[in-house]
Amino acid sequence: MRLTDYLTWIYCAVNAQKRRTLLTIFGFSVGISAVILLNTIGESLRQYILNEFTQFGSHIVAVTPGKTETFGVGALLNTVRPLTLEDAISLERLPAAKYVVPVVMGTAQIKWYQRGRYTDVAGITAPALNAWQLTLAQGKFLPADDILTPRAFAVLGATLKQELFSNNNAIGEKIHVGSHSYRVIGVLKEKGEFIGINLDDIVYIPTAKALRLFNRNSVMEIDIFYHENIATAKFSQQVSKLLISRHHSEDFTLVTQDDMLKSLDEILRFVKYAAAGLGIISLLVGAVGIITILTITVTERSQEIGLLRALGSSSAHIRYFFLGEAVIIALISGILGYIISMTLLFIAKLFLPAMPIFFEPLALIFALIISTVIGALAGWQPASKAAKLEPVLALRAE
Repeated sequence: MRLTDYLTWIYCAVNAQKRRTLLTIFGFSVGISAVILLNTIGESLRQYILNEFTQFGSHIVAVTPGKTETFGVGALLNTVRPLTLEDAISLERLPAAKYVVPVVMGTAQIKWYQRGRYTDVAGITAPALNAWQLTLAQGKFLPADDILTPRAFAVLGATLKQELFSNNNAIGEKIHVGSHSYRVIGVLKEKGEFIGINLDDIVYIPTAKALRLFNRNSVMEIDIFYHENIATAKFSQQVSKLLISRHHSEDFTLVTQDDMLKSLDEILRFVKYAAAGLGIISLLVGAVGIITILTITVTERSQEIGLLRALGSSSAHIRYFFLGEAVIIALISGILGYIISMTLLFIAKLFLPAMPIFFEPLALIFALIISTVIGALAGWQPASKAAKLEPVLALRAE
């Protein structure tokens, strides 16, 4: 049989019951679009979160106080000893260290005359300006004072400045952070959010002042930014060795940006594949539609099958006819599903321009392959049934 005859037969078969075929194609295309959309949403979520965690760079080691250790069977000893500002000073002396930022976070009331509000307070040091990639809108950042005895200066986030001072000049004014007085020396440009923290609605004060404000004897974390030409493992060993020599035990925890991103990436990939898996369930529902329509078609076209067999068509020819019909329906559904998903993503981008959308071309290829395979598998049973019909009985069928 010539290929043109084969394709003509499939075209006529698909075109014979237009409404039924269109409904089947539409149902299957919804499954295809679900796979593409859920995969795109999962990948966009993954890229967005990873970008959030790397906006300050990827060469970071965070040191936190305390380390959980196991002794014996099921016995846990949680050692919590303070990380001090002196530790941060020592870490600054490491040759590979670029910036060292001891961090204390908390909440306090910020007041300027009669205006006041509760908001986040970040205790940091001068290197945070470059380390956290902050940008000044007015004034200057916290100066490089003695880390242990800094002056009572404050820098305001863009939102906090607007809430307290409106259009008035904030530089040089005195504000109260908790019960302590600070002079405003700078205002930052808008930075946005980082893992749920609004960096624009924060007052930045020296770490030593924040320790006294919150009555703490330990910083919450020391962020160490190191040079790009240094291996993460090598630098982590240097940090660990220095702190052990100071504390005489490993009573701290090191978290590298690489470790955190690796764990986070694994979780987000699982979420993405799980979402795509839900879309594949929709494809299986669409496959039931293909099986149903082809089974009905075999019954309705028994005489046609008998005539083809009487004219010399083999069982294999009949099987290929129905398989081809199933595959063509699946491919058309895949293309329609792609068009639907791209249209919905375009509309979403139009109304939500800030929303990041990361489309993977492999998702389209994967969806088309899956649709073709599912279409072939769905068409196999009806095609086999058609191929097994006896020519004489098929011709007599009504």
